[in-house]
Amino acid sequence: MKVVVIGATGTIGRAVADALSASHEVVRVARTEGDFTADIEDGASLAALFGAVGPVDAVVCCAGRASFKPLEQLAEPDFHLGLNSKLMGQVNLVRLGLKHLRDGGSFTLTSGVLAWEPMPGGAAISPVNAAVEAFARAAALELPRGVRVNVVSPPWVSETLHSMGQDPSHGMPAAQLARVYVAAVEGTQNGATLDARTFAS
Repeated sequence: MKVVVIGATGTIGRAVADALSASHEVVRVARTEGDFTADIEDGASLAALFGAVGPVDAVVCCAGRASFKPLEQLAEPDFHLGLNSKLMGQVNLVRLGLKHLRDGGSFTLTSGVLAWEPMPGGAAISPVNAAVEAFARAAALELPRGVRVNVVSPPWVSETLHSMGQDPSHGMPAAQLARVYVAAVEGTQNGATLDARTFAS
């Protein structure tokens, strides 16, 4: 299969692209480098990407920004960031990518554990993650031609915790998480949210 990985230079995206490349043709996409560049916050950029890449079998998104800070420090632009980037960026990825996806293809989006297990600092992220999952459930009912859409919900990633000076053993290694994305691409689920902690166990 020809698989586009958006956010392929990030911690999760790089691991996902590497895992998929063992069995598939992977097109690595990021904002500033990769086989192609694109910004999910810019619809014109996404349209140009799909026009350049041509027909594909699967699209995986490991990109999307959101603010993480105490509620009292959050301002309206902090909420807009996650809504415009992680939510609408992925919604538009499906909308604009659909006509470039081959019959029976799939989209795999990314939410996160904070959707249902909130923590201090996550007031701007939790609703965005939950909305991504709700979008996939609804969109799955209408996608034509056997196209599927699913969401992977990652926990904290070990490499990210390490970079933050925290104990990486409390997270999941990116390579282990990547196997969940591969399962979403190669599987038959539709409208599902794959909790990486239970799916990968």
